[in-house]
This record gives sequence, structure tokens and C-alpha cells, in this order.
Amino acid sequence: MPYFESYICSTVSSVKNSMMTYKTIIKGRLEFGTSKSYDKVLKMYQHRVENYYKSDIALEEEEIFDEESKSLNIPRLITQSTRKTWKNTFSLLEYVAQFAVAGNMSLWMTDNGTILHQGTIEPQSDKVAVQSFLRGRELIEQDGQENEAMSALSRAIEKYERHANAYERRGYINLKLKNYKDARYDFSKSIDINPNLPEPHMGRAKIEMLEGNYDKAIVDLTGAVKRSIPLQPIYWQARRAKADCHMALEEFDKAAFELKLITKRKFLPDNPNYVWRKQSFFNYGKVLLEIGEYADSLKAFNQAIEIEKESEEKASADQLLYRGIARQRAGDRGFAKDWTQAAKMGSEEASKLLATM
Repeated sequence: MPYFESYICSTVSSVKNSMMTYKTIIKGRLEFGTSKSYDKVLKMYQHRVENYYKSDIALEEEEIFDEESKSLNIPRLITQSTRKTWKNTFSLLEYVAQFAVAGNMSLWMTDNGTILHQGTIEPQSDKVAVQSFLRGRELIEQDGQENEAMSALSRAIEKYERHANAYERRGYINLKLKNYKDARYDFSKSIDINPNLPEPHMGRAKIEMLEGNYDKAIVDLTGAVKRSIPLQPIYWQARRAKADCHMALEEFDKAAFELKLITKRKFLPDNPNYVWRKQSFFNYGKVLLEIGEYADSLKAFNQAIEIEKESEEKASADQLLYRGIARQRAGDRGFAKDWTQAAKMGSEEASKLLATM
């Protein structure tokens, strides 16, 4: 192909690529604290949209600024945008975040389920509320620093009483320390301030589960699911916890619904849900047994055992016991072998089943 024709084709292709749109998801809230700060940010936002980005952003001003809460609030926005629009939008939110006192904003750009770009924006200024929160969150990850982390987060709340993220993180520390009354207060306060955060719903649900209040836990876990998206690990963590609650309540059909979704999802090794794949398949097999879907139950148990093989671990006695039960009910002759192995590993239930043959 002659150089000129090649250049034209390359240029046309480049133009087409620049005009391609992708699914874009934006959610979060940035709080500015005072009317003065809010008004200042709104004016600067308008100026930059018009003069820097020529209105090429994925946001509509009248839909995201909330004067009552003095915040830039996006519970969830799903739209289509070009790469340039994505870059402009991210840059603009980074700019206004430097004037915020609390909150964060998460953005994703995807193409047929594949993440092309993602990022989280949060305040990084030298404001006391901002730095105290960042310090407290950092200390949470260090063993033995719970009291210091608590003090830092409490300092953030003193400086900005509507710091929903600080309440949530402090609630997590109280939960870890088994101060359940204080943890419930912190999670509930976080929800009252910003009901769109999934984390405090998840935290409060954990308390309800620990106290055996599974119905109440399901309400909060449903809230966590509704306030997150499948691209976030917490979405699947909440669904897995919902399945546990339904199993505890013997609502096996509802547990099966949650576990079917979870076991169909492909988690990468860096996803916190990756290590729970085996348990999810095992639980799915158990609930399918309960509702009489024996063939699918056997498939689920086989998958759980395959995951163990991948990690060079041996199947547990419980896994072999239940797979044997699924095999028997599905008409598979291998059940006796599974029970024999389980019995050798100490399963009394497997021994009893063998004795009845």
C-alpha cells in the first residue's frame, strides 16, 4: 500500500478509535463542609468545565451538586463516554477533591465486562479532618495499633462531624475489638450520614450475624448489594454473607440463588473473593442437595474438590461425605468410595452411612 493511502487509513482508524464510547460507571460523594467552600467549588467547577474541558465531561452539573449537604453526590451514574471524556471527567473530579473535607469517588470504564480504566479519588489536603482520617485508616492495617487508629478517626470526626467514612472505619475497629454496641452505633451513624456507602451496611450486618439476627443481617446485606456494583469485591462479599444467612434460616432456595451468581463469577487471584471459591461451591452443593437438585449438587462438589487439587490440597472429609451423598442421590455409583475415604479421615457420619449399605 502506498505511503499516502496507508497514512489516510491510519488517520481514519485513529479518529474512529477516539470516537468510540465505553461503559462508564461513576459513584461516590465528596463533601465540602461549609457553604463558603461549597459555593467556591461550584464556581471553579463551572469555570473549568467551560474553559478547560469545553463541556466534554460525563457529568451534568444540576444532577450532581447538592446544596443541602454541601457535596458533589453521585449515588451511581452509568453512561457511555469516549476515552477523552473519561480522562477529562477523572481530572475534573481530582481537581475538586482537593477542596473536599471527606468522601471519595470511584470511576470505571469497561468494554464488554473488561475493565479498561478504574480509579478512586479522595481528599488529600492538609486539612486536619483529612489527614486524621488517612492516618487512622493506615493504622488499622497495623497490628496492635487499634487504639491509635481509633484516636485518629475520632479526631477526624471532631473536626468534621459528618465524616461518614471515619465513622465506618471506626466501626470496623470496634467490631474487631468486639465492642459490638459501639460498632453498631458507628455503622448506623455512617449510614445516616451517607446511606449510599455499602461498607457500613456490611459492617452492621456482620454484627447481626454474630448475634444470630439473620433476618436483620439480610436487610443490611441487601443494602450493601444495592449500593455497590459487581466490579467491587464488597458486592460479592455481601452476596456470600447473604447466602450464609439464608442457609442458617434454612431458606435453601434463596441461598441457592445467591450462590449460583457467585459460583458463575470468575474472580482473579488478587480479588478477596478468590480464596472463597472452594467454600462457595461446597455451600452451593449443600443447598442444591436440600432442594433436590442432585446432579447439579454433584457438579458443585466436584468443582470444590477441583479447586483444592489446584492448590495441591486434599479433599476434606466433609467434602467427600457430601459428594458421596450427592452421588448416591444422583445415581452415581462412586458414592461408596467417597464415604470410605471420608470414614478413614474420621467422619462418623460417613461410617454410619457405610454401615447401612
